[in-house]
Amino acid sequence: MLSIVFHTLRTGISPMPTSGKVRRQLLSLLPEDLEGTVLELGSGWGTLAFALADHCPRARVVAFELSPLPYAFSWLRQRLAPRPNLRLLREDFFRASFSEASTVVCYLFPGAMTRLAPRLAGELSPGTRVLSHTFALRGWKPLRTLVVDDLYRTPIYLYEVPAREARLSSIEG
Repeated sequence: MLSIVFHTLRTGISPMPTSGKVRRQLLSLLPEDLEGTVLELGSGWGTLAFALADHCPRARVVAFELSPLPYAFSWLRQRLAPRPNLRLLREDFFRASFSEASTVVCYLFPGAMTRLAPRLAGELSPGTRVLSHTFALRGWKPLRTLVVDDLYRTPIYLYEVPAREARLSSIEG
């Protein structure tokens, strides 16, 4: 527990599992025949990472988690019920390259989303999907927003990285 407290203070958020309702709605925004690399940033206990691997069997899912206890839980789950297309990394995703991603999925907190937005805009290819639940990407306009019929009325934001010209004009404007 001390490890979770330490990493919560370090990263600014505690690892929270994605609820079943939110997970189902989020996955409904992704085609099952999705290929390429799906990055899950801040995978926590792995509830969404495993669901992504199952939902998109042709995709390579790479899940990043920094906190050791949730990561160990996910690692053990992967050992007991392996998903061949799922790779778990105990790394800070802010130190990783996003350039190979075809889709990015995140459930972070406002400060991380603010810090993440320029990295995504700068490194992702045009057309790359970004899915975020609960917290929006500041300065980005979602293609679609779903509101889950749950206790929190959880929003799920679907973004697509615009062409470079559109990114420059939105930054300059």
